[in-house]
Amino acid sequence: MEAIKRNYIVDENNNTIAVQLDIETFNKIEKALKDFALYNLISENDEDETLNLDDVRDFYNPLKKTS
Repeated sequence: MEAIKRNYIVDENNNTIAVQLDIETFNKIEKALKDFALYNLISENDEDETLNLDDVRDFYNPLKKTS
């Protein structure tokens, strides 16, 4: 697995205060988090209970980017 390329942003005391990622890496991380959250939402339901499409959309739509 390839390491994540990152740039550290430091303050005047050389303390790391932030990390900068390229947009492609950020988008991959964001997609993985959304997929993981959706998987967990579906997994939390009882096996006898099915998650209907409207419930999935209600959960997933607020996660969409607002760009």
